[in-house]
Order: sequence, then C-alpha cells, then structure tokens
Amino acid sequence: MTLCVASCAAAQNWDAMRESMVREQMERRGIRTPAVLKALRETPRHLFVPEALRRSAYNDHPLPIGHGQTISQPYIVASMTELLGVRPGDKVLEIGTGSGYQTAILARLAGRVYSMEIVEPLAKEAAARLKEMGLRNVEVRAGDGYRGWPEEAPFDRIIVTAAPPELPPALLAQLKNGGRLVAPVGREWQELVVVDKDLDGRIRQRTEYPVVFVPMVPRAK
Repeated sequence: MTLCVASCAAAQNWDAMRESMVREQMERRGIRTPAVLKALRETPRHLFVPEALRRSAYNDHPLPIGHGQTISQPYIVASMTELLGVRPGDKVLEIGTGSGYQTAILARLAGRVYSMEIVEPLAKEAAARLKEMGLRNVEVRAGDGYRGWPEEAPFDRIIVTAAPPELPPALLAQLKNGGRLVAPVGREWQELVVVDKDLDGRIRQRTEYPVVFVPMVPRAK
C-alpha cells in the first residue's frame, strides 16, 4: 500500500477550499447555473496563480499574476460566465487570457475557445498550462484584443476580461447574429455590460454592475 502524507493532505485541502469557495462565494450570492458551478468545482484555481500566492487562490479577491495583470475575483469569474450563457458547442472568443483560469472554465462549457492575450509571456504560459490540464478545445494567441480574431469569426459568445474605454467595433462585428458579448467598459469608472445581437444584427446593451478591471490596451504599432 502506498503511503500518502503531505501531498495527499494538500490535495484534499485544495478540494475543500474550492468547494467552500463555490458554496460561500457563488451559490450564496446567487450563481445558479449548474454547468457553471460544475466547471468551477472542477477547475483547480490554485494552479493558475503564482506558487507563493496559492494559499490565497480561493479567497474572495483578485490576485496579481505578473506583468501588471491579475486573475479576477472568483465571484466575478462566475458571474461573468453565467451572464455569458455559454451553450455546449458554442464558439467562444476570450479577450484577456491572463493565467488561463477563465479560459479553463469556458473550455468546460463550450465547443471551442479562442483566447487572446496582449502579454506574450502570459499567453505562452497559459497555453502550456491548459494543455497540461488536458483541455484540448482551446487555442491561445498573443495579440491585440481590439482587433479580435477575424479569421475565426463569427463567434457565438465573446468575453472581455480587461476594460476598454468603449466597446471595440471589431469585437461587435465578430459577434454572430443571435450572440452575446460580456465586457467591463470604462476608464476611471467601469461597468460590466452585456451586449446581445439579435438575429437581424441589431445591438441591445444593458449594464449589470460597477467593476474594477485592469485597462485593455492595444499592442503598440
């Protein structure tokens, strides 16, 4: 019989911390979509933060991941994912890969995820991490999110995890008729907005709540 000491205890602790996060931060605050809750329970958030910060991975706040970027507060990830309304088989564009945590959540819900990250080292690290976790329906690219991913458009769903001052026209153009986009928008004051494009291509936008995200910046020319 193989003895399991520190490593197994740590694994069990991560599982308990993740379950507590889902129950206390998500379910108690109104996240109800079963598929979203399941994805959160299955995704080891501590593997997406720097090792020195792993004990804080399931706490109710964002954490730095290097290069001036952050991994979002767990509740915000859950809320944005639920608002996005991803369906099995959907083609999803994510702007702002970061460490890949939101990407991993999306990969468990969608048919295919295309994720863009302006910081090339983060893009490479996230791609390797997601591959190591066995998530094969994800493609990560280092590039300018303001331009989107035109050769793979249109997308059923688009999610933006950094705040542009206004919605980028390229992303609205790459949203499929009948699709949805969720993004933080604003400069000093930011709000989370949900954009629905109807089957005739008309845009309807609503505001959900105030948020604080790192700014979305274009790649220097």
